[in-house]
Amino acid sequence: MLEKTSAAHQETGWRALLTGGNAVHSLVLSGGVALHALNIYVVTTIMPSIVREIGGLEYYAWSTTVFVAASILGAALSARLLGAVGAGGAYAIGALVFGLGTLLCAAAPSMAMLLAGRAIQGFGGGLLYALAYGVIREVFRPELWTRAIGLISATWGTATLVGPAIGGMFAEFSTWRVAFWSLLPLTALLATLAFSTLPRKAAGEGARTPLPLVQLTLLVAIVLALSIASTLTTAAAQVGCVGAAIFMFLALLVVEKRATGKLLPSGSFTPTSPLAALYATITLLMVGLQPEIYVPYLLQELHGLSPLVAGYIAALMSIGWTAGSMTSAHWHGERAKQTIFAGPAFGFVGLALIALFMPMAGSEFMVIAAPLSLGIMAVGFGMGFAWPHIVTAVYEFAPEGEAEKASSSITTVQLFAAALGAALAGLTANLAGIETPSTEGVAMATRWLFWLFALMPALAVLTAGRVWRARRTAK
Repeated sequence: MLEKTSAAHQETGWRALLTGGNAVHSLVLSGGVALHALNIYVVTTIMPSIVREIGGLEYYAWSTTVFVAASILGAALSARLLGAVGAGGAYAIGALVFGLGTLLCAAAPSMAMLLAGRAIQGFGGGLLYALAYGVIREVFRPELWTRAIGLISATWGTATLVGPAIGGMFAEFSTWRVAFWSLLPLTALLATLAFSTLPRKAAGEGARTPLPLVQLTLLVAIVLALSIASTLTTAAAQVGCVGAAIFMFLALLVVEKRATGKLLPSGSFTPTSPLAALYATITLLMVGLQPEIYVPYLLQELHGLSPLVAGYIAALMSIGWTAGSMTSAHWHGERAKQTIFAGPAFGFVGLALIALFMPMAGSEFMVIAAPLSLGIMAVGFGMGFAWPHIVTAVYEFAPEGEAEKASSSITTVQLFAAALGAALAGLTANLAGIETPSTEGVAMATRWLFWLFALMPALAVLTAGRVWRARRTAK
């Protein structure tokens, strides 16, 4: 009896995920996510070198804007591609599109071509990232899903640490083009592995309804409006862009409700639906995470740290995400369900600690380093702790016949929420006076920023409660 129990445990442990045929599938899925994430953080690091050589400083922020907008589009269409050509074909196409965009970026003589390459890269990267969540259901047994999601989450966290270091190396030696060229062999390897090892049978699920073209257009327009808002200098212009984004979001709700071709699974916008609660939880957690973009700046501005030290302290958030995912990914049953509550709670405590200790500019940094670092890590830990089980819950509540759409929707909502949060963080910081020359003004803006965004994970505890009640009712 003991031997049977041990064998059963072994079959659902990390060893089952990382050996045999599962090991190859894990490599492909995590490899696609790593390629997408590495590209984001490498390019962020080398962009100053790029504009010094080819110009286009006025379009600096658009390198990220077009990439994110195209990523959302790719993620939203991943279910259609998966249903049409199967997992192997979809991954190969995503990798080839990403490779084409990378090639254009590497050879770009001007900012216009670089932005075109970034848009194509973003579309391919969005496909790869969203396909990872869709293909998990096809290649792994249900009891391995949370571990596979944890592995993907950990891969993303690791890329956020490695990416800036790789980008910094290329920037240091003024070889930014080589940073793009170096991604091409990895992209070709991923395409080959995926096509030869993943299932190529088309499910056909994505071909039954029309494309949600209007919703996709509105979604991308919302992201562009919010991204523009974060780069504007006057409060009136920022508020105008945010107002336009809100109007388009309301239009999106109306169109989605009436459309034959849906962007999200049925019931996603019904207030009492567990899917609506899950998407709300994802959105609130991702928005609450976005003030992290100011952590390196504030550590330098308020505490006089070097860019390198500030960057690695900020990276504690990514380390926390990885640690949270690896901690809870193997949990099942009631303990797993409770992570959806506990994750937002960790996020709230982390943001509160940052709000309390980051503004203490007059203090000796070593006095506040421990609680501040703990807060930064707690924000990432909370997200990673809950993430595998939030994704699994989306699988669980997906309407019949809409499993692929539910899988791709995770990335669509995640990317949209990240863009929304980044824009709102920029708007909040600017309105609170983060650009003021006085240390006192920056400290006050810091308090506003982190206390306001601490409300997001606090609200996520409430939406997570709705998910828990839905599961109790279903049981």
